[in-house]
Amino acid sequence: MENNTSLQQQLLEAGVHFGHLRKKWNPKMLPYIFAEKKGIHIIDLNKTVEGLQETAAALKSIAKSGKKIMFVATKKQAKEIVADCAQKINMPFVTERWLGGMLTNFNTVRKSVKKMQSIEKMLNDGSIDNLTKKERLTLTRDKEKMEKVLGGIAQISRVPAALFLVDIGHEHIALAEAKRLGITTFGMVDTNCDPNKVEFAIPANDDATKSIAIIVNYITAAIAEGLAERQAEKDEDDSASDIEESPEAKAARFEQKVGEGDDRGKRTKGAAPTKRRVAGPGAGGGARRPGGPGAGPR
Repeated sequence: MENNTSLQQQLLEAGVHFGHLRKKWNPKMLPYIFAEKKGIHIIDLNKTVEGLQETAAALKSIAKSGKKIMFVATKKQAKEIVADCAQKINMPFVTERWLGGMLTNFNTVRKSVKKMQSIEKMLNDGSIDNLTKKERLTLTRDKEKMEKVLGGIAQISRVPAALFLVDIGHEHIALAEAKRLGITTFGMVDTNCDPNKVEFAIPANDDATKSIAIIVNYITAAIAEGLAERQAEKDEDDSASDIEESPEAKAARFEQKVGEGDDRGKRTKGAAPTKRRVAGPGAGGGARRPGGPGAGPR
């Protein structure tokens, strides 16, 4: 209870409870609204804490299973915060522009990523110096342009298991693609959005930098915890497999191998030798019978 109270206090200080104007509200957000003050809706922080903890637990289990979670935040206030947090836990992110089909047409997007990586390889090994100045300039510009849009998803080879959106109204294209593919969706939902569009909604102010930072940092900490637990389990399994066998087990395994070798030798000795069939005198191509045509003197 004390933890929840301290978390509520932090959320209150960050301004997470401020919603939009009453004229911009979505009626489906009514259960998450605490009150209205000077024409602005106030979000119920009890609901925010519940949604935040549920989301953190779900994302922690996804990270623990080894799956990827993509962060999407193309709003100006959220770009740097989300990019830094996603890079800390080595998760894919999109903070510039959502390319249409980034999920539904993932194979084509991967081709662009591979092209970007091949140009980067040419720059590193110096093979780009063999090209003309104009070709080098063109490739460098293409690389910078692709790095800006696709740099956050360069390390993933398949569609992520979950999507975390900072503003579900602003990122409606990404949300629609995720729904089409059956990807689990999480998001910060303000009073002007429909919370039923995502499976895990966090009612919060998605416009203030402090509000976005405290929510995203809490989520990042939960994912990092899940990754740490996964690594710990992996280390335990490796250490268990590296334990040496006892002398008794080694002796039993050696006796078993010797017994198998003896059985194989007995089977080989007891096998009957195969007889080779010899062709008879009448086999095809043999001599003619006496008395046949052309046998007597002419």
